[in-house]
Amino acid sequence: MPVVTIQMYAGRTKQQKAELAKAITEAVVRIALTTPEQTWVVFQDVPRDSWAIGGVLASDRP
Repeated sequence: MPVVTIQMYAGRTKQQKAELAKAITEAVVRIALTTPEQTWVVFQDVPRDSWAIGGVLASDRP
């Protein structure tokens, strides 16, 4: 059972996540030779103040 975890800044719409889940699922099914029912996609929305890049909080970056 493939599990794909997507971590990204919070703020994407339900529709955007649905489209992304569909595209990822289709790719995993095609390449990993599994089924859609066995493919899980998990979205983890991360606030910008909980993510740092190069030692600087993303919320403090321009």
